[in-house]
Amino acid sequence: MKKAFVTGITGQDGSFLAELLLSKEYEVHGLMRRTSTFNRHRIHHVENIITHYGDLADASSIWKIVHEIKPDEVYHLGAQSNVNISFDMPGFTSQTNALGTLSLLEAIKGLEHPAKFYMAASSEMFGGTPPPQNEQSIFRPRSVYAISKVFGFDATRLYREAYNMFASNGILFNHESERRGENFVTRKITLGIAKIKAGLMNKLYMGNLDAERDWGYAPEYVEAMWKMLQHDKPDDFVIATGTSHSVKEFVQEAFAYAGLGDWKSYVVDNDPRFLRPTEVDALTGDPSKAKKELGWEPKVTFKDLVKIMVDLDMPRFGITPHGEGITLLGKRFQNHFWNHDLARYD
Repeated sequence: MKKAFVTGITGQDGSFLAELLLSKEYEVHGLMRRTSTFNRHRIHHVENIITHYGDLADASSIWKIVHEIKPDEVYHLGAQSNVNISFDMPGFTSQTNALGTLSLLEAIKGLEHPAKFYMAASSEMFGGTPPPQNEQSIFRPRSVYAISKVFGFDATRLYREAYNMFASNGILFNHESERRGENFVTRKITLGIAKIKAGLMNKLYMGNLDAERDWGYAPEYVEAMWKMLQHDKPDDFVIATGTSHSVKEFVQEAFAYAGLGDWKSYVVDNDPRFLRPTEVDALTGDPSKAKKELGWEPKVTFKDLVKIMVDLDMPRFGITPHGEGITLLGKRFQNHFWNHDLARYD
């Protein structure tokens, strides 16, 4: 039985990855930070995860856990991942994302038989580089979050070349799901729609609606992570759909599907509270390399992604989904995603 260690296991990607690895009969270990609140709601339904308390900002705890587990594979998903917050907390973001990655690489390097290492890089690293962006595109980060991810990316590549470690970077473009954090724009939209339909609010306050992003479905993206560590050699891969849509298009699609009519009646845009000091205008990934070398390609369309997220947020506020709904979408994708039932997550 292979052993995997996952940082960020309580997040969107970590929970989906844990399910995937368990379905492949891994022994799954996850890193958790001690906090005053119990943050396990994304993994409460998943049995057999072995959790360890530690912090990416504490190198000694990372070293201790890695050498206790002696994993075969390490999936580094943990990070301060909110771009806006990185402007407000640049030191914490850098300590966690950049030096946390370095601590993890050092711990793995010290193992008698080093584990394979996956680093969750980000499309935000491309920043001001015009799309489409691929593995050879220049990084022009426009946030502290993006800078910290460039550090992690370069550290991973350095340890691969300097110490002959199996260390791969996944440059993931935006990937969403019903488990996305509520402070991310897509989930903010779908939750807002549910609250509007339930009569709990009447306005949704948004930032820049013109920003364009390449949006995919998170369970497909964690499958790509796993494929990278099963590849015959370590490398860097862009994981994306190859198409982009503006935030405004997501809003339009979601409000239309929910049957709310003219979205402009509910949405206030360019609220200064949600505008970044420096904006990334357009991100569109080129996943050709992943398709060719890993045999990976996305199947969930932009429209289906919107439907999945709207349908799974509305019942939480007593609203009955309509249209294709949970049932058909769940049946369509559950066989593709290791028998994951979209409707069971609460």
